[in-house]
Amino acid sequence: MDPETVMGELSKELSNSLKMLGKAKTVEEKLQYSEVVKNLSESLGVFLNAIADMAPYDFDDLEE
Repeated sequence: MDPETVMGELSKELSNSLKMLGKAKTVEEKLQYSEVVKNLSESLGVFLNAIADMAPYDFDDLEE
């Protein structure tokens, strides 16, 4: 699967989970959604860290 697609889907799910967290009424619901938000944020962070690690490299130089 394309990393950009995965990041887009993770972002959508994170946004939806944050909205649901804001609407949660009980402590149990809030705890459940906060755990989902935490896990999605960490998953998205994996991709962002990988991009940050690759940023200093100029891949155009490798093609020559």
